Amino acid sequence: MHALAVVMAAIDAKIDASKGDQIWCLGDTIGYGPDPVACVDVVAKRCKWALLGNHDFGVLYEPTNFNAAAEQAAFWTRAQFEAEAKRDRVGAIKRWEFLGKLRAREVEGPFLCVHGSPRRPINEYLFPEDAENAPIKMRENFHRIKKYCLVGHTHVPGVFTGDGDFYSPKEMDDATWKLKPNEKVIVNPGSVGQPRDLDPRASYAIMEVDMIESGDASTTSTMVAKSVQFFRLEYDVKKVVEKIHAIEELQNWLGDRLIDGR
Repeated sequence: MHALAVVMAAIDAKIDASKGDQIWCLGDTIGYGPDPVACVDVVAKRCKWALLGNHDFGVLYEPTNFNAAAEQAAFWTRAQFEAEAKRDRVGAIKRWEFLGKLRAREVEGPFLCVHGSPRRPINEYLFPEDAENAPIKMRENFHRIKKYCLVGHTHVPGVFTGDGDFYSPKEMDDATWKLKPNEKVIVNPGSVGQPRDLDPRASYAIMEVDMIESGDASTTSTMVAKSVQFFRLEYDVKKVVEKIHAIEELQNWLGDRLIDGR
């Protein structure tokens, strides 16, 4: 929640909802953090939509294929929502409805949005090294997208290209990727609350698009993507670590790794 609040404040300073700007969440609103109820409330209120991530799935249904710490965290997270239901039944019902309606895929114009990958939208990781070491995996995923795909899951920001390359924001001018008309890309904005690229700062991205009017009232306007810019923000990591350490059901290393961004 500490990271999410900082990122939302920064987004408010950069976008204008009156001009059609939107906030999208690529999943895992909950899972490891000490404030899951608050995070769901913010995402439900502020985002046009959120995706179903593997940890959202684990809390809602069953944490299958999780390590012991992740499984324990999922059960603890579920218990927080159940406890909140005793205090605020109406609010609890709204949260469960929000979580229960999360989709594995969203399509916005030329964007296919998934948590994991195009071929396995909830659970498949697309690692930066896959660009070089897993060409068949990447080719199969690119085959499933028409233009652009947005993913999360690895918590590592960057851009995969259809040419078989991966570029981190550090390799881009002003941490910005200029989108070419005829290229396919898979974009990962990184993670707000749990970066894993050895940088503990919160990570998010802003996509710049043009809306091209069709001139025909019977058809919708066309969304044309121009660029994606990656941002990193400091937040009170130590405060989050202290909260995690204070919760018996959350193993200490889930907090400790936030300090190193891993």
